[in-house]
Amino acid sequence: MIFAAGRGERMRPLTDSCPKPLLKVGGKPLIVWQIERLAAAGFEVIVINHAWLGRMIQSNLGDGSRWGVEIRYSREMHALETAGGIAKALPLLEKDGEAAVFLAVSGDVFCDFDYASLRARTAAMALASEPAMHLVMVPNPPFHTLGDFALEPNGTLSLDGEARFTFGNIGLYDTRMFRDLAPNTRRALTPYYQETVAAGRATGELYEGRWENVGTAAQLEELDRALRGK
Repeated sequence: MIFAAGRGERMRPLTDSCPKPLLKVGGKPLIVWQIERLAAAGFEVIVINHAWLGRMIQSNLGDGSRWGVEIRYSREMHALETAGGIAKALPLLEKDGEAAVFLAVSGDVFCDFDYASLRARTAAMALASEPAMHLVMVPNPPFHTLGDFALEPNGTLSLDGEARFTFGNIGLYDTRMFRDLAPNTRRALTPYYQETVAAGRATGELYEGRWENVGTAAQLEELDRALRGK
């Protein structure tokens, strides 16, 4: 699943007429870079939620066939935030109502992470008696120096600890976690992270390669120059 429903307030006025995931860097929309990497990693079905100027996202991306994937759209009248977006998209994420472990990424993140490397974890997560999550962590950027969670030597995440890192908006989740949330409920993922980490059911890994959370027009311009080699 690619999260693409946000308004992109910090990107205004660019996002007044263009949804943030369609803003271009290196000649391609941010979300297309994500789609291409997911396709290269062997993912065949991609669910994209959208709200603000969502029709533009659908008309630009189509059914996904040009990348060899099937794109399914989850339309939100108003952005439901991450957990709310997942809950609404459950019928698209699950097959015949069966629980599933799925990968979720942000449409405005640019990275070189190998999504295929996460596949080995899904089977064990699906067999767990309680829903768990696995988060890809990154070194703390200048705008988030305190990080989000501590990554323990055994790979589990904890709320307290010295080796703190920032969540890179790349994670594996179990759909069972969101079944009690009514569709069209606006809810962030933050309490789910906190609860799952506190219960010892969250694991993580540190990714130190290229990763950028493109949040401002200046960051967008800088990334565009870098990709174009200017």
